[in-house]
Amino acid sequence: MRVYLRQCGSYFLYAGLFSLFINLLLLTVPLYSMQVFDRVLTSRSTQTLLVLTLLATGALLTQLALEIVRGRLLLAAGAKLERLLGPAVLEGTLRQALTSTGGADAAGLNDVAQLRGFLSGGTLTALFDAPWAPLYLAAIALVDPGLGGIAGGGALLLAALAYLNERLTRAPLHDIHRHARAAGNVADSAAQNAEVVQALGMLPALRRRWERASAEVLSAWLRAGRASATVGAFSRCARMLIQIAIMGASALLVIEQLTTSGVMLASALLLARALAPVETAIGGWKALVEARAAYGRLDALLAARPAAPATALPAPQGALWVDRLCYVARGVDRPLLQGVTFALEPGKALGVIGPSGCGKSTLARLIAGSWRPSGGQIRLDGAELGQWSRERLGRYVGYLPQDVQLFAGTVAENIARLDETDAEEVVAAARGAHAHEMILRLPQGYDTRLGPGGAGLSGGQRQRIGLARAVYGRPRLLVLDEPDASLDAEGEEALRATLRALRTAGTTAVVVSHRTTLLPELDALLLLKDGQPQLFGPRDEVLKRLRGGGATAPQVIRGGKP
Repeated sequence: MRVYLRQCGSYFLYAGLFSLFINLLLLTVPLYSMQVFDRVLTSRSTQTLLVLTLLATGALLTQLALEIVRGRLLLAAGAKLERLLGPAVLEGTLRQALTSTGGADAAGLNDVAQLRGFLSGGTLTALFDAPWAPLYLAAIALVDPGLGGIAGGGALLLAALAYLNERLTRAPLHDIHRHARAAGNVADSAAQNAEVVQALGMLPALRRRWERASAEVLSAWLRAGRASATVGAFSRCARMLIQIAIMGASALLVIEQLTTSGVMLASALLLARALAPVETAIGGWKALVEARAAYGRLDALLAARPAAPATALPAPQGALWVDRLCYVARGVDRPLLQGVTFALEPGKALGVIGPSGCGKSTLARLIAGSWRPSGGQIRLDGAELGQWSRERLGRYVGYLPQDVQLFAGTVAENIARLDETDAEEVVAAARGAHAHEMILRLPQGYDTRLGPGGAGLSGGQRQRIGLARAVYGRPRLLVLDEPDASLDAEGEEALRATLRALRTAGTTAVVVSHRTTLLPELDALLLLKDGQPQLFGPRDEVLKRLRGGGATAPQVIRGGKP
């Protein structure tokens, strides 16, 4: 986070410099008042009054211009910070979603927006003005040390109240964020599974869960609000009592002819100006605490960002090597995958089979690079997947997950992976996935707009478009997780033809499937059970052993047709 804030440092530097001149110019009104009372009223000189008024007006107009510039500087700082942070936080949110069993939400991006709002709000402005409060206190002390002592004691009292406010609201504000996130997760889960909720009558149970989480949010909000309101009321009362004390002490000095009425008025105005930023900061302390919490969360999110590889590797040929692969999910005691070892030369196809829950999809996610292994290695052309930048590796990897999710946008944009659309490449990918004719039957063909998740398409249509996305750009490594799950007979034949063409072009494929229709297109089979390899070898050999029993040692699947 500090790196990003330093890039906005010039804005804060100039804002601080302008704050100095603004606060110097804010001495205008007290000085003007003192001169009017002590000089103009005694001399009855209209010329002096005119000159003083013109000077004061010029100073205040200059102050106005500086405050406008300062406000725009802080707005620009907030905008620049969001531009810098946004992409990194989005990347961190996606990374968190891949590594967390509970997934992730857009809280990070909300934190960025919260920081931006804080930078452009009045609380930060008050914090810029607060360091100059001693300037006004010193001016009062120069007039009379006793008045300066009263003013200084009042400032310390308000500072103590600000600290008390922070201590009382810190824990409730933390609880608000935590419980609000839990309530939001319940609502998001209900929205994402609306069909199941409706069909199974789960709404009352979900409502009860949401109400419990919302009740915790409300309770924490009330605790924070009560504490802040109480301290705020005390601070306002304290400020007025301090002003009364200053006015009373000044009046006593005037009565005893130790000072003038102009000095009395100027002291009161200087005190009000000295205490105003402190009171504003107390009133906006909730925003300050929330901004600080957002900063902490963003700092933790960005700290987990892995360093990008500095050396760009050449385009891979597709040689895949998996060595003693292991994966343990966070919060789970036993490994989901353990001891998987195999190798494939370019252009070979591996089928991963086994009962449900044996780790097939986990293996697919690891090979595709969606998840990072807990142990072991996955190498593509001899380089570990982590040695590639995700952007570059993604060009050479095709991945079709078990649950195909499309994005809001056109069919062409989805096939092109939301990148710049190359019409020829899009159509080539669709033809390669045997989805071209199906797409042409859509209302606007490739320009048909889809809703989030591919709303408006059937499961088979999403599967075909997802396969076209996977083969877009002619990948060197193709990972398919249950690619035939939602396909009819025509779709299955098209999938076989696609896989056959890709193998001929030299693409290495890893296919997870429960069906036997794809077996003729596979070179090798890997049988998993309870996350561990049971059988591995050439297709026909594994099928023979499945019928007769026994196991085989891991092998390298080399050239030759099955």
